[in-house]
Amino acid sequence: MRADQAVTKYEIAAWIVTGLTLILVLSLQLLTALLGGLLVYELVHVLARSLVIRRFTSTRARVVAVVLLSVVIITVITLVVLGIVAFLRSDAGSLTALMTKLAEVLESSRAYMAPWMVTQLPPDAEALKNATVNWLRSHASDVESMGRGLGRILLQLAIGMIIGAMISLREVEPDVKLRPFAAVLLERVHRLADAFRRVVFAQVRIAAINAALTGLYLAVALPLMGINLPYAKTLIVVTFLCGLIPVVGNLISNTVIVLVSLSRSLPMAIASLVFLVVMHKLEYFLNARIVGTQIRSRPWELLVAMLAMEAAFGAGGVAAAPIYYAYLKDELSDRDLI
Repeated sequence: MRADQAVTKYEIAAWIVTGLTLILVLSLQLLTALLGGLLVYELVHVLARSLVIRRFTSTRARVVAVVLLSVVIITVITLVVLGIVAFLRSDAGSLTALMTKLAEVLESSRAYMAPWMVTQLPPDAEALKNATVNWLRSHASDVESMGRGLGRILLQLAIGMIIGAMISLREVEPDVKLRPFAAVLLERVHRLADAFRRVVFAQVRIAAINAALTGLYLAVALPLMGINLPYAKTLIVVTFLCGLIPVVGNLISNTVIVLVSLSRSLPMAIASLVFLVVMHKLEYFLNARIVGTQIRSRPWELLVAMLAMEAAFGAGGVAAAPIYYAYLKDELSDRDLI
């Protein structure tokens, strides 16, 4: 579609319905279900075309194959999520222990800080812990958009994945002629799914690269030099999870790594900071290629979108911003508006 083509009333209605739906997803705290459904749908879409459609000719065989493929994908995703949760709640990868360690590092690093920084910190570790708890309580509404507890998030994820698997059955159904409004609305859904695929798949690749390089540094290079940082495995997992958040994710994981390195010594913290800076400089060209070709957005664009969405919808807005922005940019580009 180009700018010189007239906009139909069906397209206007579809844009309004899509926009309201995307807003309601965040307002009603259904983002986890949406992401789970889109993830399963896109995985089935990609794998079905290469593993199912080319190998089976009958519709019934394709439906059975897609159902089995969906079950496998949902099972694998569920096991991965539960595995990460179990690891982060275990003694080996406890996030609570890591946060306690960070509090101790901040307390012991006052000697290295400028006076104005010291005055901004609580007087001792206990006060720091209390301040952290109070901050979390005051910002509880921000994290509610991601779910009211782990059980609710996992339930939404499971329901969303099942819905995504059911929708993916359209891959093997015969083409059905749709009425005008249904056709343009389905096109919006396909564009949203395509934006999700480009954003998430690209960000997963970036997060995996970051985690792999960080793992080589923490679990291979440092031990070879006789240095073993505490919570190295947890730091690698945190690096991957934070890497799924564009732009600001690396800042969070890098800060945690530098603080843990500071628990050993100031030179160790400086060495880690230098490594992280060099690593991200080397990754810059690769990341620019991945993001530039898949998301087609510059980092500052995503950052502005994330700030605006965070102000409007809290933590859920941060997670949704790259996908929503990629979808919006596709719609505008299709009309030659940008």
